[in-house]
Amino acid sequence: MNSIYQDGTYFENNPAWHEGDSPWKANHIKNILLDNGIVHDTICEVGCGVGGILLNLERLFPNSHLSGYEISPHAFSVANTRGTDRTKFYFGNILEEPDPKFDVTLLIDVIEHVDDYMAFLKSLKPIGTYKVLHIPLDLSVQSVLRVSPIIGQRQDLGHIHYFFKDLALSALRDSGYTVLDWRYTASRLELPDQAYLSRFMKWPRRLLYALSPDLAVRVVGGYSLLVLAK
Repeated sequence: MNSIYQDGTYFENNPAWHEGDSPWKANHIKNILLDNGIVHDTICEVGCGVGGILLNLERLFPNSHLSGYEISPHAFSVANTRGTDRTKFYFGNILEEPDPKFDVTLLIDVIEHVDDYMAFLKSLKPIGTYKVLHIPLDLSVQSVLRVSPIIGQRQDLGHIHYFFKDLALSALRDSGYTVLDWRYTASRLELPDQAYLSRFMKWPRRLLYALSPDLAVRVVGGYSLLVLAK
């Protein structure tokens, strides 16, 4: 699947590279780090796209130095024009670097795109003391019944693995990680420019989530999982 990121297919399907979601994602990353008292000087993002998350984190963490790695030449060509004194972008696979070390490594909406994501997670474990992952929870009762949401994620976004909360957390533990904290994020509720059905489902999602967060996520979907691991 790496070819769709390198040959321009993904960039053609997603020309903004989800830049509009970057402030929202950066704020959630900031909160989970601060809530757990994670002290850091260096942050690395694997699969940084056009760099929006790191540039927002630079503003939120004024004493940190940030590095982004990207395998798509099209996304990197944009990110590389946006580097600053504290935020640097690199083209290529971080696993080919001689001995990269960071306090925090970010994997934001990445592992669902990787062929052998568990081997990938294991290989990344030495690179950062802490990992923050954002994982879309594509598997829900409504998505399985309708089928089209999952197929759409595969065709439009390149998702080749699909998760629900317990499966995602088990995969991290089976890859050698200790899960320190996790929480749901609600993109379908909090981000603008949602499809008609997502707008229609906004209040049912809110009401069911107020009654039982786990049940709401499993039944109606529309959520992702933010995880802090070590």
